[in-house]
Amino acid sequence: MMPPSEKYTRFEKAKIIGARSLQIAMGAPSLLDLTGKDPLEITMAEFEADVIPITVKRRK
Repeated sequence: MMPPSEKYTRFEKAKIIGARSLQIAMGAPSLLDLTGKDPLEITMAEFEADVIPITVKRRK
């Protein structure tokens, strides 16, 4: 299994992290047991753990 940083371009990574961070800020539950942290910190931890349920569709 590849680390998330090798699987996505920097633009895809930014879009995924931004979208997930907004979800958490709006009240979505965290996928990791991290309480009392900033939504961006939670999202970064989720991204590194490769648990974010967001996919990227690429054109061929």
